[in-house]
Amino acid sequence: MARKPRENVEDGTYHVFARGDNRELIYRDDVDRRVYLRMLEKAVTAERWRCLAYCLMANHVHLLVETPRANLSNGMHRLHSRYAQAFNARHKRTGHVFQGRYGAVRIESDRQLHAVLAYIARNPVEAALCDRPDEWSWSSFGSVALDSAAAWLDEKKLLSCFDAEPARARERYVDLCNLKGA
Repeated sequence: MARKPRENVEDGTYHVFARGDNRELIYRDDVDRRVYLRMLEKAVTAERWRCLAYCLMANHVHLLVETPRANLSNGMHRLHSRYAQAFNARHKRTGHVFQGRYGAVRIESDRQLHAVLAYIARNPVEAALCDRPDEWSWSSFGSVALDSAAAWLDEKKLLSCFDAEPARARERYVDLCNLKGA
């Protein structure tokens, strides 16, 4: 029986996540993380996505992306297949890197969006890898909090979800993500 096709909509906002096959590592070191982020940047640019947030953990990844065009499936397939090929070549291994297809939940409200943003930022804190979200180098949170986000991360769009005034918006975003149990 064929799998149900993925939902792909114009102007959709998605919490995208993927786990390593058998919960194995998808990033063995910082080189792997940098490779993934470069590939994510290329996917964001090529697919014309707006990436609002990301967090790379050892055996899984979280992304928050907007798709102006209905192309989430194509972009994620390209990103993860290319990353898997690079990962396998670098580590001289074969087989699956990711456990099945990526997961994606469409964001339908501001409340849900805020909850997902806090969840993504707090993921390393909840995993006891750091005490505060800004201490995790492999998340977009710290760079947004410090107003030093990569050009391909749509910081302006992210902050507009909190307030029209950028400084106030950044403060609200930081406060949301630093709350315990957010």
